[in-house]
Amino acid sequence: MTEPVVAAQTYAHWRATTLGNITERVETDVVFDLAGPLRGKRVLDVGTGDGTYAIEAAQRGAAVTALDLEQEMLDAARARAASRGVEVTLQQGRAEQLPFADASFDVVIAVTVLCFVPDAQRAVGEMARVLAPGGRVILGELGRFSVWAAERRVRGWLGASTWRRAQFWSRRELVALAQGAGLHAASVHGAVFFPPSGVAARLMAPVEPLLTRLHAPGAAFLALAAYKREFPS
Repeated sequence: MTEPVVAAQTYAHWRATTLGNITERVETDVVFDLAGPLRGKRVLDVGTGDGTYAIEAAQRGAAVTALDLEQEMLDAARARAASRGVEVTLQQGRAEQLPFADASFDVVIAVTVLCFVPDAQRAVGEMARVLAPGGRVILGELGRFSVWAAERRVRGWLGASTWRRAQFWSRRELVALAQGAGLHAASVHGAVFFPPSGVAARLMAPVEPLLTRLHAPGAAFLALAAYKREFPS
């Protein structure tokens, strides 16, 4: 299975919509709550796309490296980082074969990456390999049990190649991926409880943090925090 190619312009168009803007903000908040303080940390953003999470990490004081398979995405990330006055090191490569030495990073972030890579377990294993002992991996993925997942599956059945190939995840499956890579899965948080509607997003965004804390069902986005033990167990 090959990874679907999404044009950088698609991200910009999505972010410009009410639904896209609110959804991205909600997901970013959950990811960085799990990531914790980043000032002075070495952060790798795997599958950076046009750089949203890499830029946010750099703004929080991290030394950020961003990796993507597509040069178009790296070019878009470079332009966005420059426009925000932050520095991000950009690297082309695959999640399943990270071009970095062991223990190179304190935090590894990968958002909506495993849903598209051919070998998710290998990709998480690579993230664990380049993570320093005591560091953490944050995986943000598309939840299996949500209105969004149902709508995307229908779009895939109707011919949308991106969603025909996408893998949706449960909390248990994400934990299993982390454990399979030798990581300790600390927590899984859900977010995006509203349906894919700009009106619904505006109405429900204020209660998203509460629903996340309550581990409410139906989250369209799941974020897992996993740790690499400092000493082998």
